[in-house]
Amino acid sequence: MSKIRGKNTKPEMIVRRYLHKKGFRYSLHRKDLPGRPDIVLSKHRAIINVNGCFWHHHNCGSYKIPKNNRSFWLNKLNQNKKRDKLNCFKLKKLSWKIHKVWECSIQKDIKLIIKKL
Repeated sequence: MSKIRGKNTKPEMIVRRYLHKKGFRYSLHRKDLPGRPDIVLSKHRAIINVNGCFWHHHNCGSYKIPKNNRSFWLNKLNQNKKRDKLNCFKLKKLSWKIHKVWECSIQKDIKLIIKKL
């Protein structure tokens, strides 16, 4: 697990490159915001979280929960999901717009995702 990145993941880099190419300027992983969001567009008061389907327990079916120590993984993934909801709630209270981009959707059609943002 030490080799798994929390920052600068491949899906996150794809979104960042696209935003930069379109002229958006942003900051990364701001420590002063709840949950250290992946991409922060301060000018637009918007946050983009690029979530991995496995780690954030997305219901897309593109991953499998490991068979070994299954109860540990289910607990861990559910805790991640709860923490995400709590951070979103805190950010909304601070008047931030939050956009979630899922790893599976980036693999399908990045241009459509970016247009929605």
